Amino acid sequence: MAIHSISSVNPNFLSPSLSKKQISPSDATTNFGQLLKKSIEEVNQTQIQSDRMTEKLVRGENVDLHQVMIASQKASITLQTTMEVRNKVVEAYQEIMRMPM
Repeated sequence: MAIHSISSVNPNFLSPSLSKKQISPSDATTNFGQLLKKSIEEVNQTQIQSDRMTEKLVRGENVDLHQVMIASQKASITLQTTMEVRNKVVEAYQEIMRMPM
């Protein structure tokens, strides 16, 4: 019984998307801006969904209290996470501005 050695693995062969891509600074800014906008829109949609479910519950419509609480907590957590990310970005900006030139 012959034992064959393990050949080296080329990461680009496994996933071509892992290969280095050349991104211009304007593309990076656009991508970051789009990512930020999309994230804020998702947080907003989560808040809207939570509000709608809460309103349905208050009106006495057939809504599961458990689902309303989950939606409310999800909205709360996403908003808190967004605020923390914002705080970290502001802190990083302030740190950069304090650097001597």
